[in-house]
Amino acid sequence: MKKITFSFLLAAFSILPAAAQTYNELCERAVAATEQDSLQQAESYIRQALQLEPANPHNALLFSNLGTIQRRQHRYELALESYRMALNIAPMSIPILMNHATLALELGQDDKARADYSQVLEFDPHNREALLMRAYIYMQQRSYKLARQDYDTLLKVEPQSYSGRLGLATLCQRDTKYDEALMVLDGMLADKGGATPYTPHELAVIYVARAGVELDMLKSDLAMLDLEKAIQLDPSQAEAYLMRGRIYLLQKKKAQAKQDFEKAVSLGVPQSEVRDLMRQSK
Repeated sequence: MKKITFSFLLAAFSILPAAAQTYNELCERAVAATEQDSLQQAESYIRQALQLEPANPHNALLFSNLGTIQRRQHRYELALESYRMALNIAPMSIPILMNHATLALELGQDDKARADYSQVLEFDPHNREALLMRAYIYMQQRSYKLARQDYDTLLKVEPQSYSGRLGLATLCQRDTKYDEALMVLDGMLADKGGATPYTPHELAVIYVARAGVELDMLKSDLAMLDLEKAIQLDPSQAEAYLMRGRIYLLQKKKAQAKQDFEKAVSLGVPQSEVRDLMRQSK
């Protein structure tokens, strides 16, 4: 994705007039340095170009690329500011709005991210990523009706959307509409992705999601079967071990529970998340 962005930027500069060659050269060097992962050098070239021609309309792309560089360096607040500078020049740029929204969401600034996605959808009402991410934010904020509207719109545009269907099932589960959640997940398992078959990992995630709904419905036996299937499909599915461990605890099978919790930790689940569960499994 980054290569496409910078290639586009390079192509844009290639059509600049001869009078802008110094600016053009700095931009080309910034692209090359970024592709070589020389981020500090790339930032230096970008800043020189901005200083050389502060009113150049292509500076929106420079500020956007500067934001991406700063994001990769974990300089998040500076990256947000660079994206904002880019938007001051090109306020209707969907790629820049999406970059700003993604970073804002990563930083827990959900309202800012939602505003960006909403602006994208004003320009492009069927933008799939914006619909998906705004629905997620609405769901996190317990605005279930608004989340449902975005998921419904997304699935009209792309009926087989994996993330959209999974998100809708999660929404139904949170809204205690368990039968509808199961219907969505059962449909995904029945068609297995249709023309684009799901990977084993994607199928495992669906089985884990269905197990979660079944647990909420107090159907632990069915949940256990789905978790076994998920682990069979993808042995690195940490959430499956964590959920199965909880079921083992309920069944007083402490040794099996402890083994699953340890496996979940080895797959990346934070120790803090399982500390109490491990204590209960002794």
